[in-house]
Amino acid sequence: MNKLVKDALILTAITLVAGVCLGGVYEITKGPIAQAQVAATQAAYKEVFADAASFTDMEGFDAAKATAVVNEAGYTDDEINNCVVAVNDKGETLGYVITLTSHAGYGGDIVLSMGVTTDGVLNGYSITEISETAGLGMKAKEDAFMSQFKGITAQILDVTKGNKSADNEIEAISGATITSKAVTYGIDAGLSYYSSIVGGASNE
Repeated sequence: MNKLVKDALILTAITLVAGVCLGGVYEITKGPIAQAQVAATQAAYKEVFADAASFTDMEGFDAAKATAVVNEAGYTDDEINNCVVAVNDKGETLGYVITLTSHAGYGGDIVLSMGVTTDGVLNGYSITEISETAGLGMKAKEDAFMSQFKGITAQILDVTKGNKSADNEIEAISGATITSKAVTYGIDAGLSYYSSIVGGASNE
């Protein structure tokens, strides 16, 4: 009986020490992790708005309300996480960077930031979180697919498995149609939100 009590006390002590150590590690690493996340976000912003001098929070932005807008528009697999204003060195607005999450990825959530100018031009997107299949869905981060979204008029886009025949069509990644649709329709959700704030996107 005494041995059982002793063993139980030892196990309790080990658990407590391990818990304290894990807590300490978390406290030490949470700062650098947060800084890395901020850096990754800023890099994503810069990738879709290279001409911007800085990015400012959009006044009155509400993620829940923004998500409700796109959900009501039919994009129920997507949520709007944030929207910032891209400004030049004179403080003039160049456009918006919308960060969103698509829950329709083959391997899980896809988080991306997309840029749209005040003139209604899509600057492309930058993915910050993705866990799609290597060699297939992960090609959503490669220029061959991403370049289709750069420099085109902000309009509702669609996915085609063959060669695209219209300006609003995006050619799917071979063998990764689900990923292609998750990214494309996620961007459509972002354009729908953009339309709600500046009237830039259209269904034409």
